[in-house]
Amino acid sequence: MALHPYDLFDVRSLLTEEERAVQDSVARFTDERVLPIIGDYFDRGEFPKELISEMAELGLLGSSLPEEYGCAGLNGVSYGLICQELERGDSGIRSFASVQSSLCMYPIYAYGTEEQKRRWLPDMAAGKAIGCFGLTEPHGGSDPANMKTHAKRDGDDWVINGSKMWITNGNLADVAIVWAQTEDGIQGFLLEKGMKGFDAQLIKHKMSLRASVTSALFFDNVRVPESNRLPNVKGLKGPLGCLTQARYGITWGPIGAAIACLDEALKYSKERILFDRPVAATQSAQLKMADWARRITAAQLISLQLGRLKDAGTMQPTQVSLAKWNNVRMAIDIAREARDLLGGAGITTEHCPIRHALNLESVITYEGTETVHQLVVGRELTGINAF
Repeated sequence: MALHPYDLFDVRSLLTEEERAVQDSVARFTDERVLPIIGDYFDRGEFPKELISEMAELGLLGSSLPEEYGCAGLNGVSYGLICQELERGDSGIRSFASVQSSLCMYPIYAYGTEEQKRRWLPDMAAGKAIGCFGLTEPHGGSDPANMKTHAKRDGDDWVINGSKMWITNGNLADVAIVWAQTEDGIQGFLLEKGMKGFDAQLIKHKMSLRASVTSALFFDNVRVPESNRLPNVKGLKGPLGCLTQARYGITWGPIGAAIACLDEALKYSKERILFDRPVAATQSAQLKMADWARRITAAQLISLQLGRLKDAGTMQPTQVSLAKWNNVRMAIDIAREARDLLGGAGITTEHCPIRHALNLESVITYEGTETVHQLVVGRELTGINAF
C-alpha cells in the first residue's frame, strides 16, 4: 500500500478519533474557504474578515478553553492540528486564530476575574469580539523586560501611557491585552476600543503576513478602571506564559505551510516538461522533495510529542523553544527551495511557496527569534544564561 506523501510515518494513526475529526474539519475549511481567496487577499494586503464567523462556528477560537465559556474544550493536540491546517492556507489566518486564542482568551481565562471571563470569552469564542496582545514595543523586541509603557494608579483607576508595535489584530480588536510597568511589577490590563487616548494605527508596506492586520498601539493617558486589570498574575511570567501557549501552536503551523509547498512542488514537477521528461523524473528534484518529506516527518513527530506533553501537563518552555526553532526553520527552508524548484513561476502568488516563504520570515522572528530559542536550549544544556 502506498504511503501518504505528506505523512510518510503515518503520524495520523497516532491521533485519536476526535483529533482526526478536528483535523479533517479544519482541512475542509482551508480547502474550500481559504485557499480559493487567500492569494488575492495577500496581493491586496487585506485580511479576509468574512472568515472570522466561520472559524468561530467551527469552534476554532479559544478551542482549548472550557465549554462553560462557549469554547470547544479540545485538547492541546487538537489545537495544534487546527494551527497546522490553518497555516496550510496562510500564516495570517493561523496568526489571527493564535492571537485570539492563546494571547487574548487564554490570559483572560488564566489571569482574569470570573466577571472578566464571563464578559469576554463567550463573545470572543463566537467571533463577536476580537482581541489583540500588546507586549512588544518599538525598542524592545526580544527584551520585553525593557518595557517603557507604564500604568500608574489614580484613585480607583489606572492611567496608562506608552506604545506597542507589531500587534496582530490591532485595528480589528475590541479589547487589547496590554502589559505595562507598575510600581508592583509588570501587570496586564484590558483596554477597550473607544477608550479616550487609546489609538491603533495600521502598519503598511509589509512584504510578509500581508493577509493579516498588523498595528501599532498608542496610549495617551488612557484611564482604565481597576476592574479591567488582570489580578491573578504579576511580572513577566504573565505575558511569557501566554507566549508559551502561542508558541506551542506555532510549532504546528509551519508544518502546514511546508506541506502546502511540497504539494505544489509535487504537482508542478509532474506537469512541467523539460528536456523531454517531467521535472519530477530528475534526480535533483526527487532528492529535494525526499529531503523535504524527511524534515516534515521529523517536525510532525516533534509537535505531536510536544502536544502529548502539553496534555499531560508536563510541557516545558525549553521544549517549546526547540520545537519552534526546528519547525519554523524547516518550513522556511522548504518554502524557499520549493520556490526555486518552480523556477520563474515560483515568484508569483499564483503559486503558494513565495507567499509562505515571505510569511515565514515573520513567523521565524515573532514570539521569539530563532536565535533566542537557540539560546534558550543552550541555557538548558549548559546552565549558563548567554542572553
